[in-house]
Amino acid sequence: MSSNYLFQSVQPQGANVPAEINSISTEETPKLFTPITCKSVTFRNRIVVPPMCMYSSTDGFLNDYHVAHYGSFALKRPAMVIIEATAVEARGRISAHDSGIWSDDHIAPLRRVVNVLKSQGTVAAIQIAHAGRKANMGTSWMPGGYHNLSEQEGGWPTDVVGPSELAFDEIHANPNALSISELKDLVQKWADAAIRANKAGIDVLEIHSAHGYLLHNFLSGNSNKRTDQYGGSLENRLRFPLEVARAVRNVWPQEKPLWVRLSGTDFENPEILGHDETGWDVYQSIEYAKALKEIGVDVIDVSSGGNLPNVKYPVGKLYQVPLSNAIKHKANIATGAVGIITEPKEAEEILQKEEADFILVGREHLRDPAWTNRAASELGVHVKWINQYERANRRPKL
Repeated sequence: MSSNYLFQSVQPQGANVPAEINSISTEETPKLFTPITCKSVTFRNRIVVPPMCMYSSTDGFLNDYHVAHYGSFALKRPAMVIIEATAVEARGRISAHDSGIWSDDHIAPLRRVVNVLKSQGTVAAIQIAHAGRKANMGTSWMPGGYHNLSEQEGGWPTDVVGPSELAFDEIHANPNALSISELKDLVQKWADAAIRANKAGIDVLEIHSAHGYLLHNFLSGNSNKRTDQYGGSLENRLRFPLEVARAVRNVWPQEKPLWVRLSGTDFENPEILGHDETGWDVYQSIEYAKALKEIGVDVIDVSSGGNLPNVKYPVGKLYQVPLSNAIKHKANIATGAVGIITEPKEAEEILQKEEADFILVGREHLRDPAWTNRAASELGVHVKWINQYERANRRPKL
């Protein structure tokens, strides 16, 4: 891997073999299970559980459910688990049941989850977020389903915000355009959230800049109709997200990695690598990634879509990998690939082809929390199971 990434591959052989991994193959250890170091953090493999909203908090507080949920992944040996989108202010929640980090009171419950992850040698990460114009929605399995919450339901329908007074669609709230002073206050809230995450013991921080939420709202001309210094040209649309990234990097410890998740395209043009110069496309994403790298961001977590309703997505196996590949090589920055990556051999191929540096496996981990163990078995690697589960491991001992 290029030294420009500030990463160091750790070859699992001889004295460098981590206690939890040994290869049973005479061939080189698969990249998926080759440790890698970034700054102060060593990842025992390249498998990451990405942030997936659980909509199970009250007033932003994590609880026993989250301890069990995240702990179940940590027991099965992925390198890192990213705790779900966690709001930097109360009105920045997607739903009334999102997790939050806008108060110092949120630190202790978060630390409980962090301690569980770290107790199993798993890197603890969190995604800090603001839902922007897609805030204040009900949860699909709760009464009323996915709808714009009323105040009687615990919502804030008149306090949803975005770059412009442009609703996502007819069932979302009409947002208020943020003033310049409000933008400055929000930058500080992101920085404060990063400080709290560090106090909770988080190893890796991710800024959520994707899926039609606030930072993505500013990036895309499809949702940003401002005529001031925060709208119009690409330089102007990048301004607020970069101010947030810079403020976070300034308070986040320099020895700890910083990730950013972005949507590589809005899919206004159905071609995944197509042009949408007035909206948002992969070419603008590359410029954004270059600017983030200059600020000190270490990894771009590449997703797509979420900013426009009624868009046809080219959904299929590995469909977002071309975006990761383009950003990785054009911006010369490490990337994470996500999106219907379900088979270990496909994950390994992505790494071998240098289309990404990390593999984020989301819903497949919900279906199979032991996906890392399955991947090891299929790729011919012996991964040390936790002692309590070792008697169930049918792989031959070394």
